[in-house]
Amino acid sequence: MSKPSILFIPGSYVLLPAYQHLLDAVSRAGYEIQGIHLPTIGLNSRQGRDGPAPSTYDDAAVIAQEAEKLADQGKDVVLMGHSYAGIPMSQSTKGLGKDERKAQGKLGGIVHLAYISCLVPAVGQSAGSLLSRCPDNKRPHVSIDENGWMLMEDPAATAGMICQKLPPEEGEALVRDFAKHSAQSFGNELTHAGYKDIPVSYLFCEEDMAGPPDFQRDMIAMIEEVSGRKVDVTSIKADHCPHLSAEKETIEWALSVAKKAEESQLVV
Repeated sequence: MSKPSILFIPGSYVLLPAYQHLLDAVSRAGYEIQGIHLPTIGLNSRQGRDGPAPSTYDDAAVIAQEAEKLADQGKDVVLMGHSYAGIPMSQSTKGLGKDERKAQGKLGGIVHLAYISCLVPAVGQSAGSLLSRCPDNKRPHVSIDENGWMLMEDPAATAGMICQKLPPEEGEALVRDFAKHSAQSFGNELTHAGYKDIPVSYLFCEEDMAGPPDFQRDMIAMIEEVSGRKVDVTSIKADHCPHLSAEKETIEWALSVAKKAEESQLVV
């Protein structure tokens, strides 16, 4: 029984080292896992990139490219992501689901989507339209530069909204390490719902202030309605950054999802 390969997609603004403990734990369990640095995230802390900020479609294209490389090697692929990642993850799967590829005589493909307190819009929705439900005082203050890159202006206040279960100084340091993020990406609407045809697991964070429980429940219900399948939901007492505030539980969840994806292919 071959293990699936996992592509991990970070949340907006977040550089991959913030997830290193999670990635290392999954790797030690024998799974191939690769983090993707999205085009919409700057290269370094509090920095963007040269030129106009890219779109969520650029993110999706990079995810699709990496998934296709693995699929062309005959590998089963799990896409796992946090927060904003739910949007380009969902967008990226067109033509890459294992069932779609099998119908074309190809091996491998995406077999599972694993969302960590993710934004998961319906077709026609964007990150911005989802987040418009949140009151202004629950959204971080950002500035936008001339190239369309957003910067978290108040790391301490932002930490109190997204990682309030961490000690304040740790939370502030985390946010201070964030890169800039593309403003355009928050306005790009989903045009392909990967979750319609690919099984989904969702890590539900009960104490998330950035994506409150009702918000998460509505997205899960939408996925179930569109797909006609139940979402595999695991609920934990965590804020919006469970990979840090509930590290053990998040690692256990990631490994359980990988195992479920592996076992599901035995009956295909």
